[in-house]
This record gives sequence, C-alpha cells and structure tokens, in this order.
Amino acid sequence: MKMIRGRVFAFVLAVVAGGVMAPAIAADPLVQVREQVAQVPLLRGDFTQEKQVAGFKNPLRSNGRFVLARDKGVVWTTTAPFPSELVITRDRILSRQRDGSRRVEVDGKQQPGLRSVNAMMFALMSGDMKALTSTFEVKGEPAATGWAMTLVPRSRQLAQAFTSVRLSGDRYVRQVELREANGDLTRLRFSGMSETPALSRDEAARFE
Repeated sequence: MKMIRGRVFAFVLAVVAGGVMAPAIAADPLVQVREQVAQVPLLRGDFTQEKQVAGFKNPLRSNGRFVLARDKGVVWTTTAPFPSELVITRDRILSRQRDGSRRVEVDGKQQPGLRSVNAMMFALMSGDMKALTSTFEVKGEPAATGWAMTLVPRSRQLAQAFTSVRLSGDRYVRQVELREANGDLTRLRFSGMSETPALSRDEAARFE
C-alpha cells in the first residue's frame, strides 16, 4: 500500500473553467465539476511532487512528465532527482529503472484492494465524477475560479491508507493534496497539459 499511497497519487493520478458559486456546491458538490471537467481519452503533461514525511523537516521533491491513456493506464516518467518510470494500469503497478530493467510492484490479482484504488484514480483522471460518490464522501469548496473539492474515503480499507484527497482545477485537475493516515502529506501540481499528440507505438508498448 505504500507504493499506492505515494507514487500512485504522485500521479494520479490529473485530468479533470469557470466560476464556482458556493450555493451550487452546497446543493451538489459535483455539479460544477461535471460541467467543467474534461473527459478525454488521452492527456499528457508535466508534474511536480512534494512529499512531506512525518517527522522530517525538509520535503522530498521530484518532477517529470506523464501520459494518460484512459483505456490503458498512466505512464509516469520521473526525470529528477533520479530518472525512473512507473506504469499504472487497472490491475498492476510496474516500475522501470534507468537500465531498462522492470519489476511488478503490485499485482491486482494478489491485492484486490489495488483495483479499488486504481478505479478511483481512473475515475479522477478520466473526469468520471459520478463514479467517485460510491467510494468517497465528496465535500465541495467555494472557489473564486475553477473548482475545488475534498474526497474522504468511505471504506475502512482506503481510510487505512489515507484520510483525504483535496483536488482543485479547471478543465483539468491542477493540484492534488493527499493526506495519508500515517501523517505524510503529498502535494502534486500538473502543468503543460495537452490532449495531443496521440499515443505513440513506443508509449503503447509500455503498458504491455
């Protein structure tokens, strides 16, 4: 679950313009998000991650790029401080090191909980807001522009991993703040996002 809590949301995870009014949010936390969020088959861009580990003063920072293919998964390519690659599908998490070697970090067949977590992440990244309500309690927040909301896990299993996920954005998710049950805090920022070009042959092969 450490990999799921950390790098998975070091991603996530990123797909989801306009003014959000507090009264509308109070009536339906997702109504404004549904109207604004982009439901796209492919998204690519850059990410920066800052992880504050409980008990340590200085946060851990990393950055890189990602490509999301809704029907396949997400490839996270970290460029700094250490080059590496993480491939996330609905059933597994696969890491690839600089020398080309790869290792299955988590297999959904062995850990059914991974399916639930990944289903949530794919819902976030593909703009499927409706699917989130079955897994999370959604709390909308007033925002001057765009939208913001906090997700609180309903199941005990997810609550053992993290206590809340705060999202904000416009057409896409721009920021993610993940509070883990152990006290760690991860912040993700996404930029330079584009829905083109299409998935290349080399990128598609990374999901195999």
